[in-house]
Amino acid sequence: MEDARDFAGVPDDTQRLWTPHRMAYIGGENKPADPHDDAQCPFCTAPRRTDEDALIVHRGRSAYVILNLYPYNSGHLLVCPYRHVSDYTDLEEPEVLEVADLTRTAMRVIREVSAPAGFNLGMNQGEVAGAGIAAHLHQHVVPRWPGDANFLPVVGRTKAIPILLADTRRLYADAWP
Repeated sequence: MEDARDFAGVPDDTQRLWTPHRMAYIGGENKPADPHDDAQCPFCTAPRRTDEDALIVHRGRSAYVILNLYPYNSGHLLVCPYRHVSDYTDLEEPEVLEVADLTRTAMRVIREVSAPAGFNLGMNQGEVAGAGIAAHLHQHVVPRWPGDANFLPVVGRTKAIPILLADTRRLYADAWP
């Protein structure tokens, strides 16, 4: 953190925690130019890469579990069908069952490894609902701890993540049953 009194302008008592890596997300980095093109979709291309490179925690038959590259909280996982589908109602029955099963297993693994106090689960259906990549649905599994929602996300639109994504992926993959 840097002391705001060291910068030009009116001195104040605010401490600044700079997170320039978030600018990639804000600027749209890694978002497909054509969201309906499977070849550009990060949720379609990730399974073609190594687990370590893509941050994949587990591969199932019709869905897989991956760390969110721009997490809301430490350990934020996504459960994605392999098939490029945007609407939950368009999933086939085996996909619905596996997304649900992988979500439950993800919660168990996160509890074992990280001991959160709770979770936020959800799917943002459509851009207006907050989906960053609306063309390929994904279930969010976000662990929560007391005090993790401090002033940073509200005031600074910033989240401090204390562990590297690669380390989190390894811990979760090792604990996956």
